[in-house]
Order: sequence, then structure tokens, then C-alpha cells
Amino acid sequence: MAFDRFLADLKAQAVAGGVSPRTIAEASPYLVYDQGIVNRDRGQRVFGQVFTAFAGRMAASYRMQQGQARINTYAAAFARAEKEYGVPPAVIAAFWGLESDFGANMGNLPTLRSLVSLAYDCRRSQMFSNEAIAALKILERGDLSAAEMVGSWAGELGQTQFLPTHYFTYAVDYDGDGHRDLLHSSADVIGSTANYISNGLKWRRGEPWLQEVRVPASPGFPWDQADLTIQLPRSRWAQLGLSYPDGKPLPSDNMPASLLLPMGRTGPAFLAYANFAAYTEWNNSLIYSITAGYLATRIAGAAPMQRPTAPIAQLPFNELRELQQLLVRAGYNVGKVDGVMGQQSRSAVKAMQIKYGLAADSWPTAELLGRMRGPRAQPLPQGSMAVR
Repeated sequence: MAFDRFLADLKAQAVAGGVSPRTIAEASPYLVYDQGIVNRDRGQRVFGQVFTAFAGRMAASYRMQQGQARINTYAAAFARAEKEYGVPPAVIAAFWGLESDFGANMGNLPTLRSLVSLAYDCRRSQMFSNEAIAALKILERGDLSAAEMVGSWAGELGQTQFLPTHYFTYAVDYDGDGHRDLLHSSADVIGSTANYISNGLKWRRGEPWLQEVRVPASPGFPWDQADLTIQLPRSRWAQLGLSYPDGKPLPSDNMPASLLLPMGRTGPAFLAYANFAAYTEWNNSLIYSITAGYLATRIAGAAPMQRPTAPIAQLPFNELRELQQLLVRAGYNVGKVDGVMGQQSRSAVKAMQIKYGLAADSWPTAELLGRMRGPRAQPLPQGSMAVR
């Protein structure tokens, strides 16, 4: 379909959804195709850093301190948001810091141009068509002008980088000026982010989200229980020897929690609670989610996480990709074979560790790769790819 015809259909859908011809006319100069946006989308790569490297950069002390400063500066808005939505200030501030450094880096590309370009591209056309129509509805409502609607190349808007559908649904006017402005109004950012976390991501008022723990160095510890899909009462984790990093015991109660080992059994360890699901829903990268939850705990006053006592070996990219290929050959679904160990790859690693009688902590190791290669096997050719 030609772009002009596609755009005419999109405008018709927007009008049917309540967007006026006046708003369509205001937006029209920005409703143009940009091949560069599509190229960015097709060329993007998920980061493959280890957790301590990513968290060390993204949850740095300056970001924690800036988050605490914002909570003090906008104390009234944060207190109101916590009362109305049940979301702690530190949780909001952590997303605010990670997504845009508190408004310093929101992107500088026309949102409508990005959205219609991605909608015209066939890969995720329906998703981005919906986002483009939502952006037009934001204009119709009077929250922003078309010229003001500037953000990231993928269409996210504002200081906590909302997709337009989330902006339209969850943005609130917290400063009382009659507009929901997530680009310029800190109060609107705080209230809207709390609304989205509470009602969009189903935050549970008064409950924790992530806590660092110390895991015993017991040879009999059931490492296979360290999995987001497995929840045990805190009393059971306490029985297994888990404690807080300072040695204090965990509460012996029935609150369910999952043990997360982002770098295996010799790296940092966390208990993830029901509210951690809000983080994986916000961003499905496990490394990002743990980092965001950890930064929130730091802003709330937690101590820095314990660092590994010795360097943790990480397989290089080409060997991680080879391991994924071998796991696919063994019948496991690892998602995309891309050298990045997402949740599906980690689950497959754990299953193979159990098969070989290794410590099943989901961390890919040279020993596991060697076992899967076999005594005479050669590394797979680099061009080999599995179909998702």
C-alpha cells in the first residue's frame, strides 16, 4: 500500500475515534514518512551487559542522590501521589531518573513522524497505528501542541517516556493548569507515573518490590528454586538460610517471593515480590527491571548492593550465541538467538544444568557450553541461526 493511502486510512480511523478535522490539519505537517526511523527500529539491539555493569552505570550514586533531591523538592506532589495511588516516592523517582535523567534526555524527534513511519512499516503496524491515533487524541484533548510533541525515535513521550496510549489513558493534571503535560510539568509527571504504576501495572499498596539478600554458600542449596516463576514464603527462604545482607534474619511470614540471581550463584541476590511484576511489565528486560527496582531501594535508603568477592566469568557474545543455538538443537525455546540471555534463554540454561547435574542457577558457563559441545564437537558456524 502506498504511504498516502495508508495515511488517509489512518486519518479516517482517527476521525472515527473522535479526532477533529482541525486537529488532523494541525498534525498534518508532521504526518510524513521517515525511513531513518524505520532503519533505527530494524537495527536496534538489546543490550547484553552483565547486571553489575549495567546497574553500576544506570543506578549510579548521582542518580540516587538526584532522586532523593527531587522527592524533597516536590514533596507535596509525591505525598499526594502516594496517598492517592499507593506508589512510594522512590519507585516513581527511580523510573524518572532512568528514563530521562529527570527530564534532561527525553529525545528530540517529532513523535508523530516517528509513529506514522513505524505504523507504515509492516512489522508492528497495528501497534504503532494505535499509538499514532492516541497521539492525535492527546492533541485533540489540548495537552500538547503538535510542535511540542517531541520525544524518542520510538514514539515515547515525556519525562518517564510514556507511549501515547499510556499518556492518553493515565496522564493526570496534577498542577491544575488544565493540561496533562508530561514534558514540562514535574507535578504532572509524578501524578501520572503513579497512576500508571498503580492502575496500569497493578501496584500493591504497602508491599515491597525488591530486596537484596545473602544466600548461604551451602553445597546443598536448591539453586533450581531461584526463578521468577517460583514463589516461596519468606519463612521458607529463611529456613533455606537466606538473610538480609547485614546478616539480620528475614521475616518468618508467608509473604511470597522469588529468588533472583542475575549473575548466578556467586553474584548479587534479590528477593522479588509481587510488585516486581510492575517492573517487568514496564520493561521486559530482566536486567533493566532489576536495576530499576534496585535503584528505587537505594533512593528509599537501602545500602549499596554487595559486590561479588571474585570476578564472575561471562561467556563472550559469540559463545553465548553458540550456547543458544545448542539449546535450540536440544529442543528448548530461547526466543531470539542473539547472544543476549533473556528470561527464556536463562530458563533453558537452567533446564540443561539440571540435566547435566550442575548447579542450576541459570547462569551460562564455559562448563555448560563444553558439556553441550560434547568431547569431539566443534563450535557451530557463526552464520547458523535458529528460527524464533
